Amino acid sequence: MKPILSIQGISKKYGFIQALKDVSFDVPEGSVYGILGPNGSGKTTLLGIVLDVLLASGGTYQWFGGMRPEDARKQIGSLLETPNFYHYLSAYDNLEITAGIRGKGLDDRIAVLKQVGLFERRDSKFLTYSLGMKQRLAIGAALLGKPKVLVLDEPTNGLDPAGIAEIRELIKKLNKEGYTIIIASHLLDEVEKVCTHVAILKKGNLLVQGPVDVVLSNEDHIEVRAADMEALKAVLEEMPGVKKIRLADNTVGVLCEAYIRPEDVNSYCFNKGIVLSHLVLKKQSLESKFIELTK
Repeated sequence: MKPILSIQGISKKYGFIQALKDVSFDVPEGSVYGILGPNGSGKTTLLGIVLDVLLASGGTYQWFGGMRPEDARKQIGSLLETPNFYHYLSAYDNLEITAGIRGKGLDDRIAVLKQVGLFERRDSKFLTYSLGMKQRLAIGAALLGKPKVLVLDEPTNGLDPAGIAEIRELIKKLNKEGYTIIIASHLLDEVEKVCTHVAILKKGNLLVQGPVDVVLSNEDHIEVRAADMEALKAVLEEMPGVKKIRLADNTVGVLCEAYIRPEDVNSYCFNKGIVLSHLVLKKQSLESKFIELTK
């Protein structure tokens, strides 16, 4: 199956500033793909490039396996900035104006309002909406014209907890309805809860990409100590199932395959003549994994 979007070696310079550097990844059809990174990492710049708002300094991208850009654009609904809705007009009338400006989707308004859960409030003025409802209407505007893909830049930015929950549930609902959704976010929690895949950017560089449960897996590690730390380290480096050894603060940190248990490490060391004086299983949080990747 061809990816919905294939990005190959995209770079972007603003004068002497390297906003993106040789970024490559594929967005699978049917996924919720998160582009995650701190502010200033290049997320919005990358979205601007693949939406033809910005011109890349290098590299290429393809939508839908090489569809002509003008045809592909008709299949994409985007939300890079919150639309300027008229406060004293209803949701229904605001969507009419948006559809007129974009030249598409005039007949989709009822269906769109149902999709985003605002049909019962279609005649209410925009100014009476909560923050979450306003953002849902903005996503509804991106759905005009029946696109196959939604591209959302920081869709929960500025929302209160209730609004954030509303948008997360809407994104999951739309994905179940068949939309491929690409989200840029600086919030690890958002990506963890709604995305199936993730690419992590830092200062324009792609650090890692792949399925969320692989990239953001909770990599537990085992801490051990013994009288002879160098001998302990040497023994553990030979142990089957050990992926990584780290010596710090007079402690050896051991990253193992999932099947390796603390008692397995203890037994292996004992059989090699090393008696452990310290053995602790340390669980790594997703937050610490993200900080480790982007620090």
